[in-house]
Amino acid sequence: MNITVTLIGQMAAFVLLIWFVNKVLWGPLNNLLAERQKRIADGLAAAEKGKHELELSEKNAKEALRKAKQQAAEIIAQSEKRASEIVEEAKNNARAEGERLITAAKAEIEQEVNRAKEQLRAQVASIAASGAEKILKREIDRKAHDDLLKDLASQI
Repeated sequence: MNITVTLIGQMAAFVLLIWFVNKVLWGPLNNLLAERQKRIADGLAAAEKGKHELELSEKNAKEALRKAKQQAAEIIAQSEKRASEIVEEAKNNARAEGERLITAAKAEIEQEVNRAKEQLRAQVASIAASGAEKILKREIDRKAHDDLLKDLASQI
């Protein structure tokens, strides 16, 4: 055989091999690579989107936490203000109650003093009547001299 025929046969086999690889192997392999490349691109896009959503969620969480802290601070401030108002109100009520008790005690003391004065007047009148009776050496009719005794008790 001749080298040329062998070379032409090898070239024909090589061309046939290239056609076969292009039709049977290269096309499906290209399609598989394209699909895989698309899946990887989709995965990277999803990862990027997830990363962006994560950053957005973290930002929202920080904002919500800041608002919650601010509301908690406001609630604490309001409760402290209300507590001081309650304490002040209790102090005012205690002062008013104390003044009322002092006024009532003073009125009660005054009543007791008046009762004691009346009892003392009655005792002084009785003692004075007994003393006058002894001085005069005779009995005094208390009923008859009642006006006189009342006048004497009022002078004392």
